Amino acid sequence: MKNKKIILIAVFAVAAALIYFLSRGSKEEQPSMGENSAAPQLEISDVMTNQKIASSSLQGKVVFINIWASWCEPCREEMPSIDALYREMSASQDFRMLTILYRDSPPTALEYMKSQGFVFPVYIDPDGLSARKYGVTGVPETFIVDKKGMLVKRVIGGMDWNSQEVKDYLHLLLKP
Repeated sequence: MKNKKIILIAVFAVAAALIYFLSRGSKEEQPSMGENSAAPQLEISDVMTNQKIASSSLQGKVVFINIWASWCEPCREEMPSIDALYREMSASQDFRMLTILYRDSPPTALEYMKSQGFVFPVYIDPDGLSARKYGVTGVPETFIVDKKGMLVKRVIGGMDWNSQEVKDYLHLLLKP
C-alpha cells in the first residue's frame, strides 16, 4: 500500500514537471505576434545567392514578409499579385519584399516560380526560426513592418496584394 502511494506521488510529480517544461518552452518558441508590436529579428538566406540578410539591416524600410510554400494552393493563388506588387514597389529604396519558404524544397519552389515567370526574391530559413518567431500558424501568412520596425499588419491566408487599397497603404507607410 505504501509503495503504491509513493509510485502515485512520483508519477504525479513527473507529470507536473513535464507539463511545466512543455508549456514554458512552447511560449518561447511560438510568441503571439499581434499588430503594433516590435517585429522579431530575422536572419534568412537568399535562395539564389545564399547571401544572408538580417532584418536589422532593414531599419528605415517598409518590409513586406510573406511566408509561403509551392505546395500550398492558397499561396499559388496569391503569387501573381505578390509578383505584380514586387515589380511595382521594388523601385522604391525604402521598400523590401522578403518571401520566405516554409517547409518546402528550394529547387521545387524555384522551378515553380520560373514556370510562372515570377521575379520576386525568395529566402530560406532552414531551421524555421522565422516562422516560430512570427508565430506562423500555416501558409500563406504575410506581415508588414513599418520603417520603425513595428509590425503594423498581419494577414493569415491568401489575399490580392496588387489591389489599389494595399498599394495605397504601403505608399502611406513609405511617406517620410
